[in-house]
Amino acid sequence: MASHRRPKQPSRARVSVFTMTAAAAVALTSQAAHADPQTSKKDVKEKVDKLYEDAEAATEKYNGAKEKQSKLSKEVEHLQESVARGQGELNSMRDKLGSMATAQYRSGGIDPSVQLFLSSDPDTYLDKASAMDQLSTKQASALKKIAAKQRSLAQQRKEAAGKLKDLSSTRKELGEKKKEIQGKLAEAQRLLNTLTAKEKAKLAEKQERADRASSDRADLGKVPPGSGRAAAALAAAKGKIGSPYVWGATGPSSFDCSGLTSWAYKQAGVSLPRTSQAQANAGTRISSQSQLKPGDLVLFYGDLHHIGLYAGNGQVLHAPKPGANVRYESMGNMPFQFGVRVG
Repeated sequence: MASHRRPKQPSRARVSVFTMTAAAAVALTSQAAHADPQTSKKDVKEKVDKLYEDAEAATEKYNGAKEKQSKLSKEVEHLQESVARGQGELNSMRDKLGSMATAQYRSGGIDPSVQLFLSSDPDTYLDKASAMDQLSTKQASALKKIAAKQRSLAQQRKEAAGKLKDLSSTRKELGEKKKEIQGKLAEAQRLLNTLTAKEKAKLAEKQERADRASSDRADLGKVPPGSGRAAAALAAAKGKIGSPYVWGATGPSSFDCSGLTSWAYKQAGVSLPRTSQAQANAGTRISSQSQLKPGDLVLFYGDLHHIGLYAGNGQVLHAPKPGANVRYESMGNMPFQFGVRVG
């Protein structure tokens, strides 16, 4: 028969254990929930900083592609103008040869240069005509000039076609780099938007403190600049403290990292290449940080995607990253590679 006994009630001791266990679980869950926002805030900042760093690296590649595009555009334009002039000269040479042939035809002679005038391959005809001694010295000279001009124009057209192809490829690269930069900045903004208003305010306050610390009160030491031009470049950059970082910007109101250094040296009468990687070869390299002098270029990260101006006493004056202004900062905050003293 089935048992109809009532189930045994848990003892008070067991109830107490259950209660304590449940309470502990609730407390742990509460602590975890309280800790998550802190971890999330730290993770978000690290991810955003990494995205900004990646965006800056992409920006330098974009700057390089943009500079290449500008150079190629000028070269293509020059070649096209040269081809147009050359074609005009060739037409004029043909006209003169045609006039010569016409005059001889009217006087009763049939000049072989009439055939040449209609020929698309003057080199081959010239060889045959010379062998047959059918041309006068003057006509032979004119034919040689036409042949040389045609070869020159063919070479220039080929060169222009190659550069146009490079230009098209460079424009495509520009678009891809621009899209990459915008994507990383958008992702950084998306992450920042996951923070609470209070967390955003704390990050903004930290950024403002870093910008405020970049003032004329910064202890830059008393080491003299490497040269008069270095001093002038550094002075120009100091005048832009507080200007915002904007990718691809070269001043005078906003800058990216290499945009600031190239602008500053331009004010000192020195033309620097556009990108940080190219500026790394703009002078004499200085491997030791202790040998740096104010106004020297200083490069950071293994791929040299960040650059600034050495300001003295271990400080760099630079355009740091999106959301930050031109400011002084300790060089210890970034992996220093080497310096460059511009001659």
